Amino acid sequence: MAKIGFIGLGIMGSPMARNLMKAGHAVVAFDVVPALLDSAVGAGAGRGASCADVAAKSEIVITMLPDGPEVEQAVLGAGGVLEGAAAGTIVVDMSSISPLVSQKIAVAAAAKGVGFLDAPVSGGEPKAIDATLAIMVGGEQAVFESVLPVLRLLGASITLTGPVGAGNVTKLANQIMVACNIAAMGEALVLATKAGLDPEVVFNAVKGGLAGSTVLNAKAPLVISRNFKPGFRIRLHQKDLRNALLAAESMKVALPLTSLVQQMLMALMNEGKGDLDHSAIVTFIEEMAGVEVKKPTGE
Repeated sequence: MAKIGFIGLGIMGSPMARNLMKAGHAVVAFDVVPALLDSAVGAGAGRGASCADVAAKSEIVITMLPDGPEVEQAVLGAGGVLEGAAAGTIVVDMSSISPLVSQKIAVAAAAKGVGFLDAPVSGGEPKAIDATLAIMVGGEQAVFESVLPVLRLLGASITLTGPVGAGNVTKLANQIMVACNIAAMGEALVLATKAGLDPEVVFNAVKGGLAGSTVLNAKAPLVISRNFKPGFRIRLHQKDLRNALLAAESMKVALPLTSLVQQMLMALMNEGKGDLDHSAIVTFIEEMAGVEVKKPTGE
């Protein structure tokens, strides 16, 4: 059993840390939000006093944070992971951040003899809870193989996609496909609802054909039931698409659909919807059509 540090105990990080503890690993946790840390300690984790303290007590340190600046602060900042980590420690950043930030952190880690992987995930809260996340990893083969048994406790699909940064490029590609899929689903169901059809009937009719997808199966029922409780928040998906567009700009790649959906997400954030589930992208299209995607009245 490995000694594992876990930093970042939000919607995704909390169930991930609990799954490691269920498997018998000793987990030392830390979060800047005291209530989140208290909850993890109540579930059996050791209490870390800081990121550096967590690293000093761990062989593997996992970070699961909102964006690149938070990861940089947690790993490179004062009281950060690299202050406490001994040579031979491995840091696995499972946040979704810019690949350029991942590469910067990897260089600093290597200078201290610390291994580093970027390993963002897909699947949202449900798959974090049942440990069936898709994990996209960037880094050295030997480092990847050394932590693979731990990653298998968190995900059903774990793929080494290339060197450090490749994991986050893969995650950005994933986020583009998910966001555009939700937006297209929204347009389709808004059209059907405006035409007087039951959107649930339409969903059931198309899900077994070429239009069927994991995104459709997961998100259409939430929209139809008007359940926008966050599994993955709009503001975080907006952040991912922003990072995708910045990476694309640096490589002179045009992403017109991504840009459009990112603007939808920004507009929804300005309406105060940033903490809703990303399935609420549909509400942007609903507002333009003056209709809500839901079962007809009386059903």
